[in-house]
This record gives sequence, C-alpha cells and structure tokens, in this order.
Amino acid sequence: MDRVPARQLDSVMGAPVRLPDPDRLVHLQFRRFAGCPVCNLHLRSFVNRQREVEAAGIRELVLFHTNTADLRPHVADLPFDVVADPDKVLYREFGVESAPRSLLHPKAWPAIVRAIAVGLPDVLRKRKPTPPSKPEGGRLGLPADFLIAPDGRVLASHHGTHVYDQWSVDELLNLLPIKENQP
Repeated sequence: MDRVPARQLDSVMGAPVRLPDPDRLVHLQFRRFAGCPVCNLHLRSFVNRQREVEAAGIRELVLFHTNTADLRPHVADLPFDVVADPDKVLYREFGVESAPRSLLHPKAWPAIVRAIAVGLPDVLRKRKPTPPSKPEGGRLGLPADFLIAPDGRVLASHHGTHVYDQWSVDELLNLLPIKENQP
C-alpha cells in the first residue's frame, strides 16, 4: 500500500480518530488480540517513551482484531488511541496476516516467556483481566507497523515474521528524516 485513504475510525473509548492525521505522522500498529501478553509487553515500551514519540511529531494508533467491549478493559490505561477491528477489515486492506510461525518461530520464544513473566503478576493480583482462552480472530496474528504521513503516504512499513517482530521505539524514531538544524 502506497497511500492510505482518508477515513474516520472510532477508538474503543469512543473518540473519533482520523487516519491519516492531517497534522502529524501516524505510527499505525497492528497487534493481535485483547490481552495478548506479547502485545502488552511491546505496547508498554511505547507507553514508557510516549513523550519522546510525541515530541518527534508521531501519534500512536493501535489496532486489535477484537471487538470493542472485550478490548476496552485490556487497553483502558493506554495513553494513545486503540481501535477494534474484529472483522479484520483493515488487517486485510494493509496485508496483515496470521500464520503458525507467529508463535512457532524460535525468535518469538524469549519474548513469549518474558511477556508471560511480566504480565502474570498483574493477572494474578486481578489488576489486569485474564487473556481469553479462545481469542477473537485467533492466536496466530502477525504484527505490522506503518508510518503514515499527514497526506496519507506510507513512508515506511514492516510486516512481522513472528509475534515479536515489530518496530521498537528506537527503530521508529530512526525512520524520521534528519532535521537540517541538528548538529
């Protein structure tokens, strides 16, 4: 996809979300299902560096293939827009796939173990809901990232080969053009 057509989406908290954003870049993240431990681990890295991402002129927009009601309790504390796409309409439009390699790829295993270890205490203490045993849209989703300009041009994209193959905050920030006035 070279250009994203203008549209309005609804965040799981009910706010309208414009894509593309006419005033800034959008980092569009395709995640898996509500409560996915690996997705939560990854999103926490963006929460921890949100100010840095915003200062670079980037708005985070995260999609999950889960319905709004099931997704809301899992993402209510995130400081950026989250959109439910249970029918995977945008997943298909952007070519985001599902495959057994999402969990079976050996490079995914350390992240899966780490995500469970980090997330389990909050679930056990009832601070976070338990991930669903049979998630809507399945467990085999692959992540994807897109950096979208205000005019809708896709400046960069990445389709993951396993569950933890996505842009880090540093990789996202390194995609930005070097400003002329920087030393």
